[in-house]
Amino acid sequence: MSEVLVVVDHVDGAIRKPTLELLAIAKRLGEPAAVFFGGSDKAGEVAERLKAFGAEKIYVIDDAEIKGYLVAPKAEALQQLVEKSSPAAVLFVSGYEGKEVAARLAIKIESGLITDAVDVKEGPVTTQSVFAGNYTVMAKVTKGTPIITVKPNSTAPVEESGAGVVEEFAATISDAAKRAQIVAQQPRKASGRPDLTEAAIVVSGGRGTGGNFGPIEGLADALGAAVGASRAAVDSGWMPHTFQVGQTGKTVSPQLYVANGISGAIQHRAGMQTSKTIVAVNKDDEAPIFELVDFGVVGDLHTVLPAATEQINERKN
Repeated sequence: MSEVLVVVDHVDGAIRKPTLELLAIAKRLGEPAAVFFGGSDKAGEVAERLKAFGAEKIYVIDDAEIKGYLVAPKAEALQQLVEKSSPAAVLFVSGYEGKEVAARLAIKIESGLITDAVDVKEGPVTTQSVFAGNYTVMAKVTKGTPIITVKPNSTAPVEESGAGVVEEFAATISDAAKRAQIVAQQPRKASGRPDLTEAAIVVSGGRGTGGNFGPIEGLADALGAAVGASRAAVDSGWMPHTFQVGQTGKTVSPQLYVANGISGAIQHRAGMQTSKTIVAVNKDDEAPIFELVDFGVVGDLHTVLPAATEQINERKN
């Protein structure tokens, strides 16, 4: 059975949930083999985590020569690994870096690339949501090794122990790949909430909040959810652009999406309509968002959300 490479998305060795989802997808296609860019001091802990979710092998690539530069060195290292291991496919988390490295790798090994898949079946055959979510298409790479980026929350991680064999891979990075150097970084302040694009639950607010996101944040914290916002809320200056969900913001695909005071314009739909379950709270019973939802509440979010939050917190206690 051929290996399926899963490029590990992590922060200082802490594995992000979308990587564990990719291991579950890799199991459908072949033998899951994770690729970890990081220091050898983190390798043991990382390997145990990946092994618990089905990784049969973990390739460790020392990032000493890589971490000070942008994406080109990673693509070059992966090219060498692909040429050595001849995998059935290479899977990335759909994010800014993941898609950039995937595209560069596809060019280097002259293979086809599919981005933003929401499902991957044997073949591999991918499912994508395209044209602002109005159509669903199935696609397959017809040349070379399939390179696929998969959106977070496309499947559930599966705890299934693998062999977890650790193998160090020494890549040779050229000077040409080191042209773009990282000279400074501005770390984000931790909010205590999950990342918007990775969260299993997202609670968003729009124009109907009137700028008061207190009820939105209260419900989000009760549910362990991320907070999102519509373009109208961002344009009004109520929330930063990093919270925007929509065609010109972030695309999310959580298990549960709760839209509050959001009319449901096509721009917003494009960023959230692949969510598994959608709930809306809006005073206007003719709001377009109600055409899309699984459950709708006609009411004032400033009344509905605090009541829901109270009930959730009581059940948790």
